[in-house]
Amino acid sequence: MVTQGRIRVVRSGGSKLNYRRPVFSADGKYLMCVSGDFIKVYSTATEECIHTLQGHDNLVTGIELNPKNHLQLYSCSLDGTIKLWDFIDGILIKTFLIGCKCLTLYTSDTDELLFAVTLKKNNGSTASPQLVSVKLPKSTSQECEAKDISVIFEDVSHLPKCTAIGRQCLYVASVKGLHLSIYYFKTKKCFRLPLKATSKKGANNIFTVVACHPKEDCIATGHMDGRIRLWRNFNHKQGYVYSSLHWHHDSVMDLTFSAQGTKLLSGGVESVLVQWPYGSEEKKEFLPRLGAAIEHISTSPHGTLYCTSHEDNKISIIDTSLKVSGIIQGLLKGTVVKTGLVVDPRSNALVLNGKPGHLQFYSLHNDRHLYNLDIVQQEFIHQAGLQYMDLVKALFNSTGKWLATVEELQGGEDSRDLEMQMKFWEYQDKSQSFVLNTIISRPHEDHITSLCFRDGVSSAKDSPTLVTTGKDGIFKVWVLNNNYDIYKQSNSWCCDFVGSYHKNKATNCCFSEDGSLLAVSFDEIITVWESSTWDLKQTFCQPPGKIRNLCFGRMSCSKYLVASTNDGFIYCWNLLTCALEWRAQLDAAVLQPDPLSENIAVISCPKGSSNLFLFQPTDPRPFYAHKNVCREKVQWAVFVPKEIPEFVNSESHQWLNKSQLYFLTENQDLLTFSSKSTEERLTPLSKQLAVEESLPVTPFHLLLCKKRQEEQEKLDVQLVKAAPSFHRVYQDSAIREVLHTPAHVLPSASVLCTIFVNSLLISRKSQSTEELKDEEMESEHLEGDSTDETEEVESQNTFPSAFSLDVSGILPKVQEKELRKIRRTDYSWLSSL
Repeated sequence: MVTQGRIRVVRSGGSKLNYRRPVFSADGKYLMCVSGDFIKVYSTATEECIHTLQGHDNLVTGIELNPKNHLQLYSCSLDGTIKLWDFIDGILIKTFLIGCKCLTLYTSDTDELLFAVTLKKNNGSTASPQLVSVKLPKSTSQECEAKDISVIFEDVSHLPKCTAIGRQCLYVASVKGLHLSIYYFKTKKCFRLPLKATSKKGANNIFTVVACHPKEDCIATGHMDGRIRLWRNFNHKQGYVYSSLHWHHDSVMDLTFSAQGTKLLSGGVESVLVQWPYGSEEKKEFLPRLGAAIEHISTSPHGTLYCTSHEDNKISIIDTSLKVSGIIQGLLKGTVVKTGLVVDPRSNALVLNGKPGHLQFYSLHNDRHLYNLDIVQQEFIHQAGLQYMDLVKALFNSTGKWLATVEELQGGEDSRDLEMQMKFWEYQDKSQSFVLNTIISRPHEDHITSLCFRDGVSSAKDSPTLVTTGKDGIFKVWVLNNNYDIYKQSNSWCCDFVGSYHKNKATNCCFSEDGSLLAVSFDEIITVWESSTWDLKQTFCQPPGKIRNLCFGRMSCSKYLVASTNDGFIYCWNLLTCALEWRAQLDAAVLQPDPLSENIAVISCPKGSSNLFLFQPTDPRPFYAHKNVCREKVQWAVFVPKEIPEFVNSESHQWLNKSQLYFLTENQDLLTFSSKSTEERLTPLSKQLAVEESLPVTPFHLLLCKKRQEEQEKLDVQLVKAAPSFHRVYQDSAIREVLHTPAHVLPSASVLCTIFVNSLLISRKSQSTEELKDEEMESEHLEGDSTDETEEVESQNTFPSAFSLDVSGILPKVQEKELRKIRRTDYSWLSSL
């Protein structure tokens, strides 16, 4: 039976860091940036991720510092909430329920007022963005509803950079199309300043970004033609003026003023940060060669640091002398992921296309970029219509010692002029990197369609084996040979066998789990070959439909062969009987087996959404289904082994115990599944870092700490005889909860009152031992049994189980007495019946 689980789709590892503008802390020591459903807090000195703020149930769309407390951060999300965080300790303080999707967030200095762009539902199915003001209620509860919401104006853009708050929250400026709108809050007047679509010189005047000067009434706007306009005297429809600046040859992607307004920063597709001194813009300065187009620019409140977010999911930290002081690199987002999603067995890193001609290694566990491997080893020149070599295939063997890559010349249409190379890379333990071993020029006469390594080799003497399939109608077997000469022993890869089937195009290949069988698909036919002799053993046919995906079953399902076709069916064959086991109608865009279980994931992509199904080859009915995992088409998916296996009680969720399923969409969004609720993912307050743990250790502290430890050891010996050990630990944790948590993030007293009072009470279990002895002396014939029971209770009280966290499981004293009376009752008269 298909079960619709409560597993949530999250944007976690590898999410975009450039989705919104990053925010500096007041002292510039931390940098907060949006990363999918989470908010990441980085150190500007070490570029390390300090905290991950988790709590939103959907994509985070905006972050801003709290103007009244610079240690706190506001965030908004598509889940319809605004949350207040303590980003230093990584604690969620309060949640405000808005009731509508928030697209972006702006803060003000007055009356706990926030501004947000929300979606207004019209009569039809479309929703239009509108700028609203939200007054946050003053409530002691951790979650409250913000009902005081008023609409400022509706004709706004959904992009955050197209709206800006003026100095001292006097006005708000918004650009859309060819109009600049300025709304004054006190007078409630709105001025619209239009521009013509094109000028006499052919300039494109469409607005792209707006920024307000922090000290003066000046608005800077960027345009599609690369011009920057500085608007003044804009509170008069007839008397407004503007000056024009021009350096960018393409559209201005972002603008921002420095904290004091002395500098104006701009960036675009040129990968150059331009610094315009305010008032003397002709003395501009440049920081070139930043690597990719600039999408966002942020400045620190103290004015000593800048940062730029780039198109390749990178954040550059820049000082005021226009020098890059640090780089935070996320998962590089390319135009097309041709290699698919591959896992490095050595590091469990996700490997896929990075920069042109490079493989990127990304740690999903730490959510950080590890390194790039230059495969093509050629300089990439970005120019329209220029042909270049690019990476199209990559695959590791089961141990991670060998890496096979395929690179092809991009831009050529004729297969006769196809330039292609296949390279074998060997991992060297000394250098801790991959070293090029063999280069094979033009391994096939046409494009290579798939690669597969043989795993599960029975003998250690068997050499590593790789199979490639091509559109030229053949598959080739490549083996590692030892070449001996008079100087040294070296090894290289060479072709060992060439196979074909009626000159059909070879599309897919895969080895069985033990490596004894090789399955190769030729258009609509699947052939099975024996890997020891490369003899053709069997062919499988089905109704017309080309094979799209092919895989063997694993573990207890290793006798099955599963394939999907482009006509919307999934087939499963039994290799022992060579008969079709079952057939199911499903258009599978992705068919991905789990290497650590018998499970196989299938993703179908009907119009407008993508659905996930998990099944085992023994049963055509899926044991788990998740509809509408995303609104985009899924291109690739992969199971990544977990470093620490989890244990989920629900049977429908056990497929997440050992492996995590990641999938990539058309828009380069990397998504995964999470079985943990928001409350379970939040760290309890009692486990937060204590304040004194971050303080420097002095010599006086060491002497005092040593003396306290000696006194505590003497006290522990006395307390062990008087009371159970768990009572003291429970009391210490409760006291630490109250005394060591920062005061500004403490919840209400009612939350901690029960825990604190219970910690001061003496446990009922500690008194039960003596009472047991007095009561059990009354029955002499059960004295032996009662003493055994007493010893068991004493041992349980002294050594509590680490997993017995359910306090409600402890029985009251009255119920314990009743159970003992029932236990002593003589039921021997039942035997006579």
